[in-house]
Amino acid sequence: MTVNMTKGQAISLQKNDGGALTSVRMGLGWQAAPRRGLFGTRTREVDLDASAVLFADKQPVDVVFFRHLVSDDGSVRHTGDNLVGGVGQGGDDEAILVDLQRVPVHIDQIVFTVNSFTGQTFQEVQNAFCRLVDETNGQELARFTLDGGGQYTAQIMAKVHRAGAGWQMTALGNPANGRTFQDLMPAILPHL
Repeated sequence: MTVNMTKGQAISLQKNDGGALTSVRMGLGWQAAPRRGLFGTRTREVDLDASAVLFADKQPVDVVFFRHLVSDDGSVRHTGDNLVGGVGQGGDDEAILVDLQRVPVHIDQIVFTVNSFTGQTFQEVQNAFCRLVDETNGQELARFTLDGGGQYTAQIMAKVHRAGAGWQMTALGNPANGRTFQDLMPAILPHL
């Protein structure tokens, strides 16, 4: 059963049988929004990029994104850059896989962001979402849908963080501006 998350909502990453999840996928999907012009409606391709920033005690220690596809320890992996979105027609356009059992113990949070590398705003995007999937069986656990567009070029989407012996996911959904994860660091830090 999928939990449709709202901004600020947290869920435990436990299986229905009480066991802990071992491997999850944070999927990102989007489509270019049709724009009205002088000669009718058109769409312009939008290149959004997913990133995962790994933190230890509120300090960034590694990042996974389209130019660094695997974390240094191998526990987090980006599946590759999608330059246009909408290819999956509701499926994931970019995904980041997290092997929760392999995440080093000093890593206490992983923050997922999405940004427009080309600087297009979210006014040009529709049907954008992030979702968390149990990678062992393909079951969607949680989905966070972005509301409307805006004059921003990025979103701090969600974070996965340690909670006792397990992990939790918190939907953040905070708009920001920046073309890369480095640009977003000042916007990420208040959420740690």
